[in-house]
Amino acid sequence: MFHGSMVALITPMTENGDIDEAALEALVAFHLENGTDAIVAMGTTGESATLTHKEHRHVVKQVIKLVAGKIPVIAGTGSNSTHEALELTKSAKEDGADACLLVTPYYNKPTQEGLYLHYKKIAEQVSVPQILYNVPGRTACDILPETVERLAAMENIVAIKEATGDLQRAKDIMNRCGDSLDVISGDDGTAMELMLMGGKGDISVTANVAPAAMHEMCKLAIAGDRSGAEAINVKLEKLHSALFLEANPIPVKWAMHKMGYGSEGIRLPLTPFANRCRDELLTAMEYADVNIIE
Repeated sequence: MFHGSMVALITPMTENGDIDEAALEALVAFHLENGTDAIVAMGTTGESATLTHKEHRHVVKQVIKLVAGKIPVIAGTGSNSTHEALELTKSAKEDGADACLLVTPYYNKPTQEGLYLHYKKIAEQVSVPQILYNVPGRTACDILPETVERLAAMENIVAIKEATGDLQRAKDIMNRCGDSLDVISGDDGTAMELMLMGGKGDISVTANVAPAAMHEMCKLAIAGDRSGAEAINVKLEKLHSALFLEANPIPVKWAMHKMGYGSEGIRLPLTPFANRCRDELLTAMEYADVNIIE
């Protein structure tokens, strides 16, 4: 249902941290022009952790409006509170999101049974396609393949974003779940290999900066064309790495500013991209033939 290069969209901000509406409109147009297969609004890269619920919903609604049905819009609706995740998911459905992306409950450290019941409750109460999101490096919470297998039996849990970078883990989930659940990469550095072994796409940070290249690479990898995918990915590998020189989305927001999409605005506790890292990211952008205008 959801495949290819799915950008984990930044939320552009003004210097004082307000949402930059004009830059958001330009960003959506940029992705529609460059072949992005779906937009994820209000995920980690969108700074969901520092936006109010009102702002969160506003950004999702704006992206849906701007996309106008041309490609799917996936709303980030996860929380460490089941009640809060449920409310965010209901709101996203009401606003017209095509699917919701639900990160594992962070900080609480729930058991596997708690994770199962958390996702089960949301899936039962909101009839929208739902994508599990596993990123234990950020959440201190790891949904195990056997729990994913249990949840795959639910009709509207359609995929998992696996951001561990562990290809063996991804293969285990594929073997357990078969056609009942798609596996999507959440780690740009290993995304090509995951798709070549059966993954359906990549929810990508790099796609913010190089959407056309990521679209083509994902298309070829999903089709099993290793040589074609590798020829593109070799130009992107430095970007995959440099965009994590500091915590995401610090580097990618600065990169988008250099491309002309908004200011360097970012909200505390995140801080502007460190001067000592900027040359390395610029070099990676240039190597990937990114258009730098600032």
